[in-house]
Amino acid sequence: MKYKNPGCTADIIIERKGSILLVKRKHEPFKDMWALPGGYLEYGEETIEQTCIRETKEETDIDIQELKLFGVYSNPDRDPRGHVISHVYIATKYSGHKKAGDDAIEARYFPLYDNHPMLNFPQLAFDHNQIINDYRRKIRPRR
Repeated sequence: MKYKNPGCTADIIIERKGSILLVKRKHEPFKDMWALPGGYLEYGEETIEQTCIRETKEETDIDIQELKLFGVYSNPDRDPRGHVISHVYIATKYSGHKKAGDDAIEARYFPLYDNHPMLNFPQLAFDHNQIINDYRRKIRPRR
């Protein structure tokens, strides 16, 4: 019996002073839309945690020292390329200054809450709006 297996990705939540780091995508799908940094696991070569650290470095030039698993998102329709399961992590310790690279054309911090006077929170690629809303609700509730 042959099985179809979903793709496996890691995404990262990097929060700084009430804002979250997003990258503007260089390629389709969702070219020119904002997303959490992340990408595909290199099959047979790395763990999902290593994927998260590598993709963060490639896309933002930020070094992750510690991660905490936030959640797993597996809706079959979350990625137009096919069934992709994302493991979402929170960076609990990191260093470096953001700089777009690899698949990102820009990296920017966005305030976590819509009513922040500086910026409106953008519509995001994939299901990243849902992920960030879950993060807002579970980790950083309004006070």
